Amino acid sequence: MKKIDTAAAFLTAHVNLFRCPVCLAPYDHVAGHSLVCPNGHNVDLSKKGTLYFMQRAVESEYDNAMLAARRRMLQAGLFAGITAEFAANMPATPQTILDVGCGEGTPLADVLQRRQNRDTAIGFDLSKPGINLATQLESPAFFCVADLAQMPFSDGAFTTVLDLFSPSAYKEFNRVIAPGGRLLKVIPNADYLIELRQAIFPAGSAHATYDNGNVLSLFKQHYPDATVQRIRYQVPVPAELFADLMLMTPMHWGADEAQLARVKADPFKAITVDVTLLSAQVN
Repeated sequence: MKKIDTAAAFLTAHVNLFRCPVCLAPYDHVAGHSLVCPNGHNVDLSKKGTLYFMQRAVESEYDNAMLAARRRMLQAGLFAGITAEFAANMPATPQTILDVGCGEGTPLADVLQRRQNRDTAIGFDLSKPGINLATQLESPAFFCVADLAQMPFSDGAFTTVLDLFSPSAYKEFNRVIAPGGRLLKVIPNADYLIELRQAIFPAGSAHATYDNGNVLSLFKQHYPDATVQRIRYQVPVPAELFADLMLMTPMHWGADEAQLARVKADPFKAITVDVTLLSAQVN
């Protein structure tokens, strides 16, 4: 079956998950390869089986080379410890999952695989290249291009929302999460990719350290009963993937080219993943 037809079948089965970004009415039917709301607004599936909900053009900072590098690192297991905890922190029963800022889709696909692909899942991102890359995965997830600030999803549609390193729109999160559902948000800690950070930036520079205190504090303001779990592990970096490690993060944007060349010439063999998983029940 073509991707566009598979996507149309998903929309037909789950039309209730989406709402029109123009008039905010829930979509009520699928006509051919289009999702249609009661007021006649429609959005058409691409040949890749994705929906584009944006009302305005947005330029993504992540280009194709950066996204491809990220995919290779993630498929080598960079985020395996994170996706394992995502899966472990969900109820055993099938969930309806929304992945906020899903990027090229590997983390969501990994979570679903760990849970035997029994969940219904949607991933969205501002990056059209990222979403196009996500459609290449063997995954039951549905992917679309959408805006975090005005998500095209129905009230109370999801039992679990995943947020891996993405910005937060807490009002929107609370709107789309079903009563009793959970928000699982991962934020980097000071030692996240610390070997790369210390190699690229001189000690004492603005980029040499990272502090997640403000993000953590804001989350706790919204969800005072949230649980906080540290996830820390090291991942081997094969020599053939070291260039991908350097390219996949925004760190190289502000780095000195000569220093980047020196780091690339003397690669290290492992990288630290150090993050915090924040879990909150939404009532």
